[in-house]
Amino acid sequence: MVHSADTQYNTGRRAGRSDVDALEAAGRSAVAGARRVVVKVGSSSLTTPDGLIDSGRIRDLVEVLADRRALGQEVILVSSGAVAAGMTPLGMARRPHDLASQQAAASVGQGLLVASYAAELAGHGLTAAQVLLTVEDMMRRVQHRNAQRTLRRLLDIGALPIVNENDTVATHEIRFGDNDRLAALVAHLMRADALVLLSDVDALYDGNPADEGTSVVHLVRGRADLDGIDIGSAGRRGVGTGGMVTKVDSARIATEAGVPTLLTSAANARAALSGERVGTFFAPADGRRPSARQLWLAHATAGRGSLILDPGAVRAVVREKASLLPAGVVRVQGDFSAGDPVDLRDEQGAVVARGLVNYDAAEVPDLMGRSTRWLAREMGPSYERELVHRDDLVVL
Repeated sequence: MVHSADTQYNTGRRAGRSDVDALEAAGRSAVAGARRVVVKVGSSSLTTPDGLIDSGRIRDLVEVLADRRALGQEVILVSSGAVAAGMTPLGMARRPHDLASQQAAASVGQGLLVASYAAELAGHGLTAAQVLLTVEDMMRRVQHRNAQRTLRRLLDIGALPIVNENDTVATHEIRFGDNDRLAALVAHLMRADALVLLSDVDALYDGNPADEGTSVVHLVRGRADLDGIDIGSAGRRGVGTGGMVTKVDSARIATEAGVPTLLTSAANARAALSGERVGTFFAPADGRRPSARQLWLAHATAGRGSLILDPGAVRAVVREKASLLPAGVVRVQGDFSAGDPVDLRDEQGAVVARGLVNYDAAEVPDLMGRSTRWLAREMGPSYERELVHRDDLVVL
């Protein structure tokens, strides 16, 4: 019987080996008992070396997910593979680098991918539901909430949502970049009890897996556990966009939101979801968790422009957790509208925070260096407001 994963993980933070082992065991048990789990699978785990969809691999994965559903677990699948599946039908020998060709391959491959899932799920009496998302859907609160409602409704009526980035309309400027990050954000969006990242690598290693003496990192409790580990950058095959770096980053996003995360290979999917000791378990963070808006601003948005802050404003925003007032801004960059996310930078150009701005870019120069009291007196009561309110701001 599945349940909400509310296990107390902080007992394993002490140095004792038994406590660490207990933390890992509790975490893996929580994955197995999760009421709602997000499972992400990569392109290389679904396709043959020449880019064709591997029906056997999809069949094996669907069988595992169907068994979890039969146990009462709600499952959301985040699946890559659209671009890879569309390459061969379009005569592409390698993953294209230009955006237009990637979008063309995705438009062909997405239908093939979902059709394969739908056929296999139907054999288990389950209905596949395609959900395509872009960064815009996470950045804009209306789309964000609509996506959440749709996914909840699909789970309520017994469908199995299959989520992918909408590659056919996404641009380089507004992309998740890989489905690992998308899966972490979906896990947060849906308040999942666990995230399982499946790829062609069975775990995180403390070095190159091909080197003698390299061992599996079974448990990651925080950033300190990753010190000295060369995570690398690319996957084994040229059909996906994410490597181990993106998977570790995605695990960090999820665990910051309190979602326990397991990284392993697609071949280990059944064992991972059953709580066996495979792959690498990332424990959720201790302490105060970021609010939904903070996590959304930090990881699901991209700055549409920048506000350059003087040292006093940087100190107020970063250390004192204060709102950004017009008096502390020395320069504005980019073209943005009120309500857009913008980066807050120090005078050296480093991004210190991100927030939702209350004014258009064209309005900001007339406000810079002025107090809100002066602005209200000279320009009207509507100008007595912050550039970025602290409730709409996250320190990076």
